[in-house]
Amino acid sequence: MTFSGEFLAFMGLALVAVIGGVLLLNLTKVMHMVVALVFTFVSIAGIYVLLSAEFVAAVQILIYSGAITIIMLFGIMLTKHNDESEPQAGKLRKVLLFLGVVGFAFAVYIGIYNFDIPQVPTALHENNTMQIGKALYSKWIIPFELVSVLLLVALVGSIILAKKDVKGADKQ
Repeated sequence: MTFSGEFLAFMGLALVAVIGGVLLLNLTKVMHMVVALVFTFVSIAGIYVLLSAEFVAAVQILIYSGAITIIMLFGIMLTKHNDESEPQAGKLRKVLLFLGVVGFAFAVYIGIYNFDIPQVPTALHENNTMQIGKALYSKWIIPFELVSVLLLVALVGSIILAKKDVKGADKQ
């Protein structure tokens, strides 16, 4: 079996994404968790590039690696943290969790392995950014604008809620 560069790039990016996700769940410091999350997001963007979805990769980096990560950091910094440690899970729970994850991975593998997709030549990757732009600003312009207004309302609402909490904390 020969390994192509595309296959090796995919395996490397997939490995970085999985390791980043595992580190995100196992690290204890918030900043380290955010860095692991960024590594996961950037490696997923690399996988999108391998799939000839450059626009989705750019959006992945801009939105997730940039904006969502910053919003998560602000959310963590603005919330109160009680340093109450959770009780450690028993070994039985860890074993059952591991068996569940392995079972799920096996079910996904069997589902993908037996899934036969006929290869059909397509031209989807040609000018995909232009095609997305035309669809977004012609057919989907109203939902696009409604989502932008909804996000703006959510931003203003979160600022108002954060200011109310600060005022309440000052009085105590």
